Amino acid sequence: MERPEPLKRKDYEHHLQKLHVELVKLQLWAKTTGAKVCVLFEGRDGAGKGGVIKAIMERVSPRIFRVIALPPPTERERSQMFLQRYIPLLPAAGEIMIFDRSWYNRAGVERVMGFCTEEQAKMFLMATPLVERAIVESGVILIKYWLEVSQEEQTRRMESRIDDPRKIWKLSPMDVESYARWNDYSRARAEMIAATDTEWAPWHVAFSDDKKRTRLNIISHLLSQIPYTDVKHAKVKLPKRGKDHGHEDDFAPRHVVPQRF
Repeated sequence: MERPEPLKRKDYEHHLQKLHVELVKLQLWAKTTGAKVCVLFEGRDGAGKGGVIKAIMERVSPRIFRVIALPPPTERERSQMFLQRYIPLLPAAGEIMIFDRSWYNRAGVERVMGFCTEEQAKMFLMATPLVERAIVESGVILIKYWLEVSQEEQTRRMESRIDDPRKIWKLSPMDVESYARWNDYSRARAEMIAATDTEWAPWHVAFSDDKKRTRLNIISHLLSQIPYTDVKHAKVKLPKRGKDHGHEDDFAPRHVVPQRF
């Protein structure tokens, strides 16, 4: 398939601004109606999950849109039922939870890197559709995204992290090891989607070599999956300030940030 011309920064920002307006409408709707929304982002390292989430979060409240990116499980959590640590993080009324990787770690990195047994991975794939059905039937809008990046683009992105001090934190030893296991991840991804792509919680796959278009396409699609409406609210009018009693110029802080720029 022929790739389209790169999207100009001006055009990207124009489209993103309109989508941000809709995300704010979604935020007000969720807060007003008590809706519960859960969005999962999965994909290979370097697929662009973080960029999509950052674009979503740019203009919304982190008290309503909340990003979940869990660290490795503790000893206690490793002894629990696998999905147990995620259940308390599901949205309550008026919340939109965004998972930067999720319970699907078991079907991906844990399986490929040998952090769980094949039997545990198989049991996870059998149980997850049932758990997700219960989540959806409890009133949660559950939306799952898989970002698919090509080998060539993943290599380019991983290499760009090596010499950039702003990005080096994104390149962990686990990322380097997973890079060498492309084919293992491909098999795990195929089996995961085959087992958990259900009518009540389908997978939506986004081909993510073009970062700007991927972000716009996913945000647009996300908005289309939620039956939000434009909630009417009173127009804000600033009140008059109180009278100055001569204290305005009394403010003399002891420590002031130097103006170096």
